[in-house]
Amino acid sequence: MQPSQEPAVSRTDDRVEPAAALLVEVNRGQITESRHRGHIAAVDGTGKLIASLGDPATVTYLRSSAKPFQAIPLLVSGAADRFGFTEEEVALACASHSGEPIHVELAKSMLQKIGLEPSALKCGVHDPFSVAETRKLRELGQPASVLQNNCSGKHAGMLALALQLGAETGSYDEPRNPVQVAIQKTVAGFCDCSDEKLAVGVDGCGVPVFGMPITSMALMYARLVSPSNPQANSATNVDEQTADACRRIVKAMANHPELIGGTTERLDTEIMRAAKGRLISKVGAEGVYTVGVLPCKDWPSGLGLALKIEDGDDSRARPTVVIEALRQLGVLRDDSLVSLSQFSRFPVKNRRADVVGEVRAYFKLERKD
Repeated sequence: MQPSQEPAVSRTDDRVEPAAALLVEVNRGQITESRHRGHIAAVDGTGKLIASLGDPATVTYLRSSAKPFQAIPLLVSGAADRFGFTEEEVALACASHSGEPIHVELAKSMLQKIGLEPSALKCGVHDPFSVAETRKLRELGQPASVLQNNCSGKHAGMLALALQLGAETGSYDEPRNPVQVAIQKTVAGFCDCSDEKLAVGVDGCGVPVFGMPITSMALMYARLVSPSNPQANSATNVDEQTADACRRIVKAMANHPELIGGTTERLDTEIMRAAKGRLISKVGAEGVYTVGVLPCKDWPSGLGLALKIEDGDDSRARPTVVIEALRQLGVLRDDSLVSLSQFSRFPVKNRRADVVGEVRAYFKLERKD
């Protein structure tokens, strides 16, 4: 069976919408009951588009995939070293964590080191991503803590940066605060877009969020894992301080995948565990996902992969697509794929738990090389 042909564009009123490709089918018996469409881009460290599907020029928000880049000024400014942040705490600054005790204690430690209370965090409160931790709270009749917010490490890092820059800590989340100005400048530099041309909105945790083409997201991750390499032209390299920050962030994420996601059942964590140090990955809300493949024989200048599920599905479409895309690119093979099988295809079950269908990837990347 060949993937269905999609129309070049879809129209809503007078707007021309990006042409999304069919990525995932949900089958029940002989019928395809649902479909998920989206966009994929893979870019190497020289800025070359390696593979794509859909419209890789589609502009969308980076969401939590921005976190490693939001952490770069924390290291470049000297704040992380000034306050003695450990590698684990640097990892937490890049995390969308599950709100488990290991994450809470690290966020608390970061705040203690900078001399601020949890009340200084402006990320808000939500139930922990960890089902087990949420269940414990329900059983004890306790509310969630701001430290269990998946962004608490990122916000603790922003507070540290504010102190280092002499900025107001009470407004560290606002676009004009020096903290957010430094972050926006960093993001713009990595995605080859001027500050003025970045689309800026408000993220779920209250800080600015940046919109850009999916190809730019992939480029950012290729540069993150290979910030200065002989394969790239000089325009794609960064200064040595920033390059060192990139290397520290990549090392922290690769060494502590359980801090980026959680100890169990988190896609970021399991993909990094399966790849055994060959890549870093970072989930973003609304169906966004990004991966940086470290320089290797197949990708000597590194590789960045970014995707967007058009309908924002985070549970069945996104994991299926990212694993299949990494398989097609030759990044995940054999044992790595076996260990990720629970995320790559999902059974459709009825109320008796009988398997009556499946959710599976249904696409082939268009290679440009």
